Amino acid sequence: MTTFPRLAAFALLAGLVAGCSSSGWGDYVEAAENQKSAAPLTVEQLSAKVGCEPRMQVEGTELRTGYCKTVDGEFFVNTFASEPLKDEWMDQAPEYNPHLVGPRWTVLGSRKVLESIQERLNGDLHLTDHRVSMTPAPSS
Repeated sequence: MTTFPRLAAFALLAGLVAGCSSSGWGDYVEAAENQKSAAPLTVEQLSAKVGCEPRMQVEGTELRTGYCKTVDGEFFVNTFASEPLKDEWMDQAPEYNPHLVGPRWTVLGSRKVLESIQERLNGDLHLTDHRVSMTPAPSS
């Protein structure tokens, strides 16, 4: 037999659950959409993360390349107009190994240099094929 206090407690609990989740997954969906629409980093922004003012080598609409020389070493920072353009470029430039890879960008240099700047750029280290990351996946 259900008593009035139990019904009241159940109604209150149901109301709290509904009230706390009134936005549902909307906040998470909105955050994901905002992240997807965030502008990709430029050559200048990537270079600044490692203390470099790049000397621009290529200023195109599909590809921009800057040369950097820092205390870490020398490297090239490339940005692309789209992810498929980056993949196409990397498919045709297999001799550029190793490299760091991020969303719509690559950084080319010696492994020693790339390892020293990897954390600051938050890029994946690729030693050969650009589709295969050598960066260890976080353990769960």
